[in-house]
Amino acid sequence: MVSLNIDFGKLCGRPGSTRAPLPAVAARPILSVVTSLPSPSLEYRAITEACGLFDRSERGKLALSGSDAKSFLQGQVTNDVEALTPGSGCYAAFLTPKGKMLGDLRILDAGDELLLDTERGALQELFNLIRRFSIGYDVELHKRTLQRGLVSLIGPGADAIVAADDLAETEHAHLSTDLAGTSVRAIRTDLGIDLLCNADDTAGVAAALAQRGVPRVSEAVAEGMRIERGRPRYGVDLDLTVIPQEAGLNARAVSFTKGCYVGQETVARLYYRGKPNRQLRGLRLSAPASPGAEIVREGRPVGRLGSVTDSPELGPIALALVRREAPPGSRVSVGPDGIRAEVVELPFQR
Repeated sequence: MVSLNIDFGKLCGRPGSTRAPLPAVAARPILSVVTSLPSPSLEYRAITEACGLFDRSERGKLALSGSDAKSFLQGQVTNDVEALTPGSGCYAAFLTPKGKMLGDLRILDAGDELLLDTERGALQELFNLIRRFSIGYDVELHKRTLQRGLVSLIGPGADAIVAADDLAETEHAHLSTDLAGTSVRAIRTDLGIDLLCNADDTAGVAAALAQRGVPRVSEAVAEGMRIERGRPRYGVDLDLTVIPQEAGLNARAVSFTKGCYVGQETVARLYYRGKPNRQLRGLRLSAPASPGAEIVREGRPVGRLGSVTDSPELGPIALALVRREAPPGSRVSVGPDGIRAEVVELPFQR
């Protein structure tokens, strides 16, 4: 048995917690000796008060090298890649010529190459885009999906676990560091720190984290925290019908001062001259509901649920692209059972 005697207060930089330590649990052969907690409520407590581990190695991963890597990608994605410096990064979308989202990605400037990661469902589109439009540029594309592991530390105790003192607080800041003798790249996220490593080292990294008292958390709990923060996910909340502004992504993903990129005309026109017909909102539900359930206000459909979760703190909540006829504060019904819900501004939790 492995005792998860986590001092939540110490990890969060405040006096020791008076709450009881998490109970001992049996190690499971998922990622070496990484331990599991016996209930979602304890997993939630871990990632809100200390730190938990979730393996995201399935994400699509690529790298671009060559003297034209930045200038090429600058013309393909919505954010300002040429403004990046080694150790910095950004979030961006890649679009159709009509401004609809083909996918989103994280871009990290590692000095000698740009590191890209995206939802697995969007990887092929990103790969095709780079192969098709990089002709004539000094750009070399490297596949990294199977060659690299990606582990997320979620929670306020992530810094104490990794001890990356030089890692900036800015989201997407990153640096190379050492974890128990293994080389990793620590990447700042909105919820903690991601660790990028060689695929063969993933189990060892996870084991080292387990030795430091970090429990493994389920996808459902990790996703629940994303939903509480109001961050949409491509393939669940976002798809080929969505323009970034509809999903509230302009501030995070779009530069309006850089040069031209694919889909810019539609994005700029909507930003400067129009209002989107729908926007990403939160819904507080009276009972759990399923993704895809129709949202109705005064007898008229105004959207469908995207991501859903039953939060231990907030109860049933969801993300949805909702028509502007149902602004925050509106009362709506959801699904065939007419579940009551209120439309709210995002995020649920800051």
